[in-house]
Amino acid sequence: MENVASIMADISRLMRRAFDARARTIGVTRPQWQVLTVLKRNEGVNQGGLADLLDVEPITVCRMVDRLQDAGLVERRADAADRRSWRLHLTPKASALLDDLRPMGEGLIEEALEGIAPADRERFLALLLTVRQNLSRPATQGAIVHG
Repeated sequence: MENVASIMADISRLMRRAFDARARTIGVTRPQWQVLTVLKRNEGVNQGGLADLLDVEPITVCRMVDRLQDAGLVERRADAADRRSWRLHLTPKASALLDDLRPMGEGLIEEALEGIAPADRERFLALLLTVRQNLSRPATQGAIVHG
């Protein structure tokens, strides 16, 4: 019998692969989409903060932002509080691209949830949110102390 973690990993992999195929049709990669989406929710974050939000190394974010800036999708603006830091902002071109990507993502979710009744979809989402919340707790919370 499969366990929950392996099924969730398979679903995540399959969704990434399907989204990659769709996004390629408009010239964007999934990592680029992820950066743009996180920036949309956290406009003005610096590169270190973006690296934390994406759970990647700062040098990786620097390279991704360089490519996105070269493509005219992201701009770096000087941080008034720290001359060494840059704040990241989406360009109008990036906003338009995200508007194109949204229906692709929604279509993929609809495809993934095909045949599942609306009430079951709501319950499924609630359960996933609970799992995420459980895993987001600090490591010490809920730990069993042996001694």
